[in-house]
Amino acid sequence: MLVIPGVVRIVGLGKIPVPMEEEEIAAVQAVVASGLLARPFPFLKIGQTVTIAEGPLRSVTGIITAIDGSDHLIVSISLLQRSLAVALPRHWIQPVRDAGDWACLRERVTYQPDPQSNSALR
Repeated sequence: MLVIPGVVRIVGLGKIPVPMEEEEIAAVQAVVASGLLARPFPFLKIGQTVTIAEGPLRSVTGIITAIDGSDHLIVSISLLQRSLAVALPRHWIQPVRDAGDWACLRERVTYQPDPQSNSALR
């Protein structure tokens, strides 16, 4: 087993390593260095099926039709063969995934700070 100080896991899909763009690495380093509160958040895209997890429409399923700035999503909800678009806060929305998707996500999104480094998420 290869051991490299400060390396917890290699980024990849399953056991296949996947290269990361330098811009992505720089962005992660900038977030860590900023000292801002950072936590994992689902990647959402237009056309994706989502469930509303909070608010008066809790447990309703819809499709993301637009992303309005960084705080709101426009979700299309089908009602009686009609579509109704509502603007919802991003934190109310969760992507619809099957169990296999979550296992893959857990494998890719593990973060353990280097105990000898001061750069930990806060």
